Amino acid sequence: MKLAITGANGFVGNHIQETFTDCVIIERNDSEETILKKLQNIDVVINLAGAPIIKKWSDAYKKVLISSRIDTTKKIVNAINKSDVKHFISTSAIGAYPDDTICDERHVEYADDFLGQLTKEWEAEANLCEKPTTILRFGVILGEDGGALSQMLLPFRLGIGGIIGDGKMMMSWIDIADLMNIYKFVIERKLTGIFNAVAPEPISNYTFTKALGKALHRPTFFPLPEFVLKIMYGEGATVLIGSKEIYPKALLNEGFVFEYPKIHLSLDHLLS
Repeated sequence: MKLAITGANGFVGNHIQETFTDCVIIERNDSEETILKKLQNIDVVINLAGAPIIKKWSDAYKKVLISSRIDTTKKIVNAINKSDVKHFISTSAIGAYPDDTICDERHVEYADDFLGQLTKEWEAEANLCEKPTTILRFGVILGEDGGALSQMLLPFRLGIGGIIGDGKMMMSWIDIADLMNIYKFVIERKLTGIFNAVAPEPISNYTFTKALGKALHRPTFFPLPEFVLKIMYGEGATVLIGSKEIYPKALLNEGFVFEYPKIHLSLDHLLS
């Protein structure tokens, strides 16, 4: 089996290349004609293209977030539709779901905010693909070499980590190893449709903070007020302070078994 991948230089993209060693890399600036040439003899395309979401969202950066996802996906889909590719797996995010609402894939309404609209348009472009298509909605991906956890490690190791706000917001997360297993599972079983790439046990920010402190043998006495994040990231702080309680019902119904379903198992695995 041969894969093509966009967003190859990112955290998830690097792990994809370690998991599936026969990968062709599609660059963001590749023309549709160039992409079509690269898709010769390709079985599966994995679309990870997208500018980093955890930044300050100026009006200009919002345009970058939109273009890097929607325009890139449109170009890739156009090329796939002219190719012999057998399966398209595109990325989305649990930002599709509203805050403070228990959701699985049966929840069809998008959040009424920028992230909700972004994921709606992103997924709509992916679903224009005429080949079997899968959309994975990522939660917070935990890995020591990238993603949210790697950014948290230094303050926690210094003993200055703590809860955000009151710590009650829910966090839907996944271990990077389980995410790679989801890709293998979806490809092997040729699954299509929307799947939430999250562990089966979402947790509060308080629970995560205490679990991380315990794994690192460090205190967690220093809360981070929400207003500080709003100053740093503006509207983009919603990614960090939003409350998403999301469940992977579709994956579980297909028989997927998580290797790291509980937060302490994931942190022990990643930080041992």
